[in-house]
Amino acid sequence: MVGIVIGGLVGAALGVGGFYAYQRTRQANGKSQIERDIAEAKSKASDIVLKAKDEALKIENERRREWQKTENRLADREQTLDRKLDELDKRAEKLRAHEDEVDNLKEEIRTIRTRQQEKLEKIAGLKKKDAADKLMQMTERDIKNDLVGLVSKLQHEAMDDAEERAQMILLTAMERMSSEVTAERTVTAVKLTDDEMKGRIIGKEGRNIQALQRETGVDILVDDTPGMIVLSSFDPIRRQVARLSLEMLMKDGRIHPARIEEVVAKAKKQIDKEVKQAGEDAMRETGVVGIPKEMQRLLGELKFRTSYGQNVLKHSTEMAQMAGVIAEEIGADVRITKIATLLHDVGKAVTHKIEGKHHHIGAELARKYGMDERIVHAIEAHHDDIEATTPEALIVRVCDAASAARPGARNISAENFAERMRDLENVATSFNGVDKAYAISAGREVRVIVRSEDIDDLSAFKLSRDIATKIESTMQYPGTIKVNVIRETRAIEYAK
Repeated sequence: MVGIVIGGLVGAALGVGGFYAYQRTRQANGKSQIERDIAEAKSKASDIVLKAKDEALKIENERRREWQKTENRLADREQTLDRKLDELDKRAEKLRAHEDEVDNLKEEIRTIRTRQQEKLEKIAGLKKKDAADKLMQMTERDIKNDLVGLVSKLQHEAMDDAEERAQMILLTAMERMSSEVTAERTVTAVKLTDDEMKGRIIGKEGRNIQALQRETGVDILVDDTPGMIVLSSFDPIRRQVARLSLEMLMKDGRIHPARIEEVVAKAKKQIDKEVKQAGEDAMRETGVVGIPKEMQRLLGELKFRTSYGQNVLKHSTEMAQMAGVIAEEIGADVRITKIATLLHDVGKAVTHKIEGKHHHIGAELARKYGMDERIVHAIEAHHDDIEATTPEALIVRVCDAASAARPGARNISAENFAERMRDLENVATSFNGVDKAYAISAGREVRVIVRSEDIDDLSAFKLSRDIATKIESTMQYPGTIKVNVIRETRAIEYAK
């Protein structure tokens, strides 16, 4: 048993020893192989390094050859530039030499010219300036008549063309904007339904009519015209409020002071609404924007204002449309022209409140509300007392005359017109020293001819002012009237 164990141990020992021997042998063989691999790798690396050095030498040689070529090209260019610079220097020297020669020649020419001029002056006995003046005088004398004739011809042609063109523009505008005209009057009378209604309007001891007059500010006349109640007031708005109030009271039938106060308040609101709507409609119809609210209201009030039967608001809108066409044709400011024509009579809405002529009042209102100065001037100058200095102002003046002068636009009878012309002439002839007086331009101007032996120049100015003052104080007329005093002195002698 012991022998078996010993044998096993010995076998195990031999096995372990053999294993270690095998491992040592294997390791020795591996080292040899590694050394061989390393040697082989070193050999290959040496070959690669040698090849790389060869390639680097080749590349370096090629680059050196390229650099050499570049240096050669640069050297050639430098030589070429040097040659060109030398040539430019030589040319510059030649040019300077030529300039010196030219300057010398110029100086010689000036000297020769001066000598020739001195010789000519000595021969002619005239200086250069005197000769030039004499030549100009001769030339002017020769062609003066021709120039005068040519200028006169051009002026006449220009005037003829201008007149024809102006006529065409006006006719075109009037034809495009022509509309039916109905002469109107502001309603100042209200028809009664029956005689009993008159008593009810007057009321007990006149309290109803007194209340109505107090609320509306209008004089109410019930006994002047049978079957009618006449309303009298300088304010057209108040007159309209009174008319509407009476119509509403008669329709309702209840007439007493409390009801009158209620109806008048309602009528005022309705008229205010109509005034505002009329101003907006006029602006929309004419295509005008940018008018202050205060001016819009005054424009709307013109709906209830008439001038010789012509509704002022319709007159203004018609003018604005005509003015827009004319302004576009002649190159004026269309917007300024339209606004000015639409507002030119706006002063008539307040002439019963503010003293003065309507065009001056309208201009002050436009200035007050910050409107363009061109609009202010056009409004103020649409009558003859102020000179129109802008195209827009002239257009307003022309359109005003064209609209007012249309047949049927204003219902002035021939008898009334002739009477007014006679009155105007009689006022002028009532002054001492006046020989003749003529009312012209439809009563817008009175031409007064005085005796020169009775009236001197200074007195003529005073006479024109006195006549204008008397016309203002004694006559009723629209717009302005120009007083033109003419004093003429004639010296006459006969050769026998």
